[in-house]
Amino acid sequence: MNTFPARCIAAAEVESPVGKLVLLASEAGLCGLYFRHRIEGAARGAHPVLEAAERQLGEYFAGDRAAFDLPLDSGGTEFQRAVWAQLRAIPFGETRSYGGLATALGKPGAMRAVGLANGANPISIIVPCHRVVGADGSLTGFGGGLEIKRKLLEHEGALLPMERAGVAEAIGTRRAS
Repeated sequence: MNTFPARCIAAAEVESPVGKLVLLASEAGLCGLYFRHRIEGAARGAHPVLEAAERQLGEYFAGDRAAFDLPLDSGGTEFQRAVWAQLRAIPFGETRSYGGLATALGKPGAMRAVGLANGANPISIIVPCHRVVGADGSLTGFGGGLEIKRKLLEHEGALLPMERAGVAEAIGTRRAS
């Protein structure tokens, strides 16, 4: 369970099709988006970036937004920030493998490090860590749980109905790199 990061000064809870989300803001921007079961101690407070994030998430889930335009304050190490930048470059409706991300970073053997950085992403959905799949296209770890990852990928069209029904577990292999 994550705790409320000290630099974050305001929080809001938002209902979504994948459950309750907790949004966190700092002076610099959105510093967290967690699934409610993954964070504790989030104090509520008004903040313009929270209002913008809530509006954009509503548009995303309504099918009217494919990319987010918010100031982000993710923290993290230089390597983590590089991985998170690669996540933001994955287009809506597509997936990438951990190996593909490592190669894009110029570190083709760093799949595990990419996986760890992906797992440390504090701004789920907006920094789309759900778009990363195993080398064979299989769904792999996700902080919100694999069922939420599956729902997000279905929403984006990266998971075919046949795959959703369990006929095939591999997803996005035609798009993953």
